[in-house]
Amino acid sequence: MSTQKNTKFIPISEPSITKREIDYVTKAVKSGWVSSLGEYITQFEEQFAKFIGTKYAVSCTNGTVALHLAMVSAGIKPGDEVIIPDLTFVATASAVKYIGAIPVFADIDPATWCIKPDSIKKLITPKTKAIVPVHLYGYPADMAAINKIAAEHGLTVFEDAAEAHGASINKKRVGSFGKCGVFSFYGNKIITTGEGGMITTSDQVLHDRAKYLRDHAMSKTKRYWHTELGYNYRITNIQAALGLAQLHRIDSIIKKKLKIFSWYKKYLGQSELFSLNPEQKGITNVIWMVSILLPEKLKIDRDNLMKKLREKNIDTRPFFYPISQLPMYNTGVINPVAYDIAERGMNLPSAFNLTEEQVEYICKQMLMLIKD
Repeated sequence: MSTQKNTKFIPISEPSITKREIDYVTKAVKSGWVSSLGEYITQFEEQFAKFIGTKYAVSCTNGTVALHLAMVSAGIKPGDEVIIPDLTFVATASAVKYIGAIPVFADIDPATWCIKPDSIKKLITPKTKAIVPVHLYGYPADMAAINKIAAEHGLTVFEDAAEAHGASINKKRVGSFGKCGVFSFYGNKIITTGEGGMITTSDQVLHDRAKYLRDHAMSKTKRYWHTELGYNYRITNIQAALGLAQLHRIDSIIKKKLKIFSWYKKYLGQSELFSLNPEQKGITNVIWMVSILLPEKLKIDRDNLMKKLREKNIDTRPFFYPISQLPMYNTGVINPVAYDIAERGMNLPSAFNLTEEQVEYICKQMLMLIKD
């Protein structure tokens, strides 16, 4: 087993780039179609929609603007209330605020770390127009319960699947349950385009509206004629080439993610000190990040544990802060489960190229630090 002295730094995440990606990107560059037109954009959208199980997909600059564009295209307006989980990356709330709508923060389910349906019910008002469940760290939210609530109250469901490419509920992939799904292709995601995002939907009206607004709301029949405010949210052909190559490998990428998780369970699973990513029958958690919850009382707290692991050349991340704790969103709301899990949660190295030897080293160091 490697020792600290000769162990190379183990990052939390890094992209897996093969010859296929290099070949596709090189071809895109040589074609001269390097901006927002080119064959790879169409192929990437069509094949990603097929992978998710929707009729359409609309590529975007990144996941944040994809969510913004999806909500605008579906008619979310200033002053509308949109219910989101308190425990998520800030982009979920930011996209709501960009519209001038109001993010309302629901608590999460301690068993899944995703938005809790009962919490949603308590927050619905006459101003509520939408729900944005987030499939946190690759685990699907309870879409059956969420869609039932939405149908009862006439609400639109936008799935934030930024971290959950390929995750499924009873073999149906996330991104196909709501009005639309939204994905991110940032460099640390399951597949990447460097920066990029995608809207998936089977709603042709939303698809057509999103494509129109994405390109400055320019008339299809009268060039440089714009009838309303649009956006420049287009992906480039180079990015789409990288994304398409990654998509062709996504099954093997997810398989490796699950293998890495099995190694963590092998070396940490026997310890009662840790709770690993949620697992449930019928749910495919793609384990974007291997995540643990520390017990409430330890000799070493989470932040000190992370600092000590860094000294051992092991990179980690804390869970996201609850959005309602952030200065620009602080309304005095306290969601107890979200606050508790955010404080005790930690992400471990989860990169595609991780080896079992590295995982064993990480786990041994963690166990030693906690027992000291």
